[in-house]
Amino acid sequence: MKFISWNVNGLRAAVSKGFCDFFLREDADIFAIQETKMQPEQLDLNFDGYHKYLYSAEKKGYSGTCVYTKKEPLGVSYDIEGENHPNEGRVITLEFEDFYFVNAYVPNSKEGLLRLDYRMDWEDDLRKHLMKLDQKKPVVYCGDLNVAHNEIDLKNPKANRRNAGFTDEERSKFQMLLESGFKDTYRTLYPEKVEYSWWSYRFNSRAKNIGWRIDYFVVSNRVMDKVSDAKIYTEQLGSDHCPVGIIFNK
Repeated sequence: MKFISWNVNGLRAAVSKGFCDFFLREDADIFAIQETKMQPEQLDLNFDGYHKYLYSAEKKGYSGTCVYTKKEPLGVSYDIEGENHPNEGRVITLEFEDFYFVNAYVPNSKEGLLRLDYRMDWEDDLRKHLMKLDQKKPVVYCGDLNVAHNEIDLKNPKANRRNAGFTDEERSKFQMLLESGFKDTYRTLYPEKVEYSWWSYRFNSRAKNIGWRIDYFVVSNRVMDKVSDAKIYTEQLGSDHCPVGIIFNK
């Protein structure tokens, strides 16, 4: 099975930049999207052979997630449990016979780390959500996780030490998740490989490959052996992020 995840930074904009061509060409079994930035009535994008699940934020033009899946899930739930989480359309969970699939757009801590405290609470609740699912069935968790875990995962680690996405706090939360029974699929398969999934629109960063790896597929430890490959589609344009994917053998 092929799973793909892509922060499209606006689905309507991405459609005008080749999204559909990539979607159809890759023919993924499950295709997860983050940062749709739209309400359901703004774009009715359907593909033959796929079931669609869209979760929009209350705030228009902000956040939002979506999942296309060839196989209809046994059940679908939206968001995570926890206090004071605004409706930002950040998490979709699909239950299948053999596993759970979780698509997430993790909150950005913002410039000046204005939202770091909220991000820490959100991370704790997300980890509880994944661990609760993992007690029942293995989990495949993907999305824009808004953190570069290790120095190898971004071009300029020293210069970005206290910037959003590379704070000690954010990195430690991701490490806590891994220590709770999960694997970063790409880094497990390719411990020394340097590729990025996001580049700032500023300073011609993509052309210079000054990037960050902040988009992930994370799986339960006990199914890591079912992941035969993990890929970052660095050549795919259409967003400030590129897609990432795995081959998952049931």
